[in-house]
Amino acid sequence: MNPVIEEISKIGIVPVIALDDAKDAEPLAKALCKGGLPCAEVTFRTAAAEESIRIMSEKFPELLVGAGTVLTTEQVDRAVGAGAKFIVSPGLNPKVVAYCTSKNIPVVPGCSNPSDVEQAIELGLDVVKFFPAEAAGGLKMIKAMSAPYTSVKFMPTGGINADNVIEYLNFGKIVACGGSWMVSKDMIAAGEFDKIENLTRAAVEKMLGFELKHIGINETDENAADKTASQFESIFGFAKKTGNSSVFAGSGIEVMKAPYLGANGHIAIGTNYIERAVYHLEKRGVEFDRSTEKRDAKGNLKAIYIKGEIGGFAVHLVQK
Repeated sequence: MNPVIEEISKIGIVPVIALDDAKDAEPLAKALCKGGLPCAEVTFRTAAAEESIRIMSEKFPELLVGAGTVLTTEQVDRAVGAGAKFIVSPGLNPKVVAYCTSKNIPVVPGCSNPSDVEQAIELGLDVVKFFPAEAAGGLKMIKAMSAPYTSVKFMPTGGINADNVIEYLNFGKIVACGGSWMVSKDMIAAGEFDKIENLTRAAVEKMLGFELKHIGINETDENAADKTASQFESIFGFAKKTGNSSVFAGSGIEVMKAPYLGANGHIAIGTNYIERAVYHLEKRGVEFDRSTEKRDAKGNLKAIYIKGEIGGFAVHLVQK
């Protein structure tokens, strides 16, 4: 997968933006960055698109800006010249795709049926846009098409919103979702950039789905761990379960048989998508201790500790 597309996958949600006035580009880019989505697909169907891409790219270099609704090679040149890092189109135009690939420009063409997907594969692509997502059959259609085309992944756009984005992202063949619910034209026209920032932040938090999974208590040895877990069991009815390195009381209390990370113990925070969570938290300045990574047999990240402590507790993420 192309490095730009890989980063889009870690971001998870791509705001799809239509700007009628380039003066809105800078405050909008600022709202997206502050809200935690450093990505934007600026649709090339307005006169302000090219200048908006230029402003967003220059003023906010941390923002991954792409051009959407690109229909011609001339538009590709204009978009890339303005600073676009990727190209998105509503349909699959072989000429546009071939032009982009010949220049090593990441391109995600729209596909809504198996014939489109086969053309994309023939043109050397492994990620396509599924558009218009809901109108073209939604997640059921993507799952049906992904069965014979095992090497292809999808970026659905069209009808994606806060209510269904998690359902889409939970399917492993989806790299990211495009959506405009947090950047509607009405909000942009009204200058409601604080609202856009808040909706963007809410979209990120819903996507990551952080929740407390368990609290770990450091004990001195196995007997002390068993005694502590037994107390939780006798008082609250949390069933005790002994493991190799700890004793659980229910699912929310883990008592370590020997002191581990954290002066007092550790706190486990579950997340819907741990790789995305690491990406977004690092963007917020959080540092991770890579030596604590735990991966499954397929190499997928399952747990990782944040560097340092919070209130005397080490904190780690776990994949739900």
